[in-house]
Amino acid sequence: MTTLIESDEHKALRKAVSSFARSHAHATQDDGLWQAAAKLGYIGVNLPEAYGGGGGGITELSLVLEEMGAAGNPLLMMIVSPAICGTVIARFGTEAQKQEWLPALADGSRLMAFGITEPDAGSNSHRITTTARRDPASGDWLLTGRKVFVSGVDIADATLIVGRTEDARTGRLKPCLFIVPRDAPGFTRRRIDMELDSVEKQFELVLDDVRLPARALVGEEDAGLLQLFAGLNPERVMTAAFAIGMGRHALSRAVEYARERTVWDTPIGAHQAIAHPLAQAHIDLELARLMMQKAALLYDAGDDAGAGEAANMAKYAAGEACVKAVDQAVHTLGGNGLTREFGLARLITASRVARIAPVSREMILNYVSHQTLGLPRSY
Repeated sequence: MTTLIESDEHKALRKAVSSFARSHAHATQDDGLWQAAAKLGYIGVNLPEAYGGGGGGITELSLVLEEMGAAGNPLLMMIVSPAICGTVIARFGTEAQKQEWLPALADGSRLMAFGITEPDAGSNSHRITTTARRDPASGDWLLTGRKVFVSGVDIADATLIVGRTEDARTGRLKPCLFIVPRDAPGFTRRRIDMELDSVEKQFELVLDDVRLPARALVGEEDAGLLQLFAGLNPERVMTAAFAIGMGRHALSRAVEYARERTVWDTPIGAHQAIAHPLAQAHIDLELARLMMQKAALLYDAGDDAGAGEAANMAKYAAGEACVKAVDQAVHTLGGNGLTREFGLARLITASRVARIAPVSREMILNYVSHQTLGLPRSY
């Protein structure tokens, strides 16, 4: 039962973050919200205390992001900078990399983006074509390739790039991770024109023989997927938190409206046609949160395999619950749900992100059918 009941510390953290987020209504990363949250220890709550973090885990960080989202102030880069990049560096980075990056990521003075998706590979690490080869004369790495849909590159100090190196023994390519500074020669970006209205912009990256020192490699060359999924599992948990927070925010606006909006002397929330779908949305969000908490606890306990299954399920459940909650909230408000005043219309597009990123719901169903149920692959 201890995994189902939040500790007093977690309850206090949830309350504090909620109060902070609500006191910064309508603030964004551009308005200094990131720095304000970092100053209170929220951004680096999952990073090791020895490097200026809070000493917690993905459990605590997902709690922070959920409450920020529930207050209408989600910080997308929390999924990327402390959760993916911070976690990977903390687990596999050299001491020099930890000293350079972790304190800065924790106090908000530096940000790191994450580049994995490619035009022809999506998030399929087995088809990534960004390659890294050594310069035998200097020992430097040379990276060549393209990435798409990389969030926040314009505000990040560096990007953690997923590439592939050639195994000298087999000739096969294997995943590897490199820290690429934003001003590295040959490293260029182009903003992707998105319909999604978000402070964090999306970019296409081109790496044209980007020269990096040997120390830019994070972890070992032969660690491969182990290191990659050490970042991707937290990404899925945090995406679930992002979705649950967004769904809760939409639902709270709808519930408030349903209590106050009166037709024929009766609040519309008294009618079951309005009340029941909202209740179902709440149930779905709560169920998704339980799976998210399970995934976070498994990851923080060091069970990478168990966390992988649970994190995928949590991301799936949260994405579905978020889309349904937003849709029902807009429907509850009717025409008002599409006005700028109530701020729900923009969530129609934003909620879809949780269904398609960082991995589509269909690929999660593939994962569960293959890995959990043992069914044969079709690809």
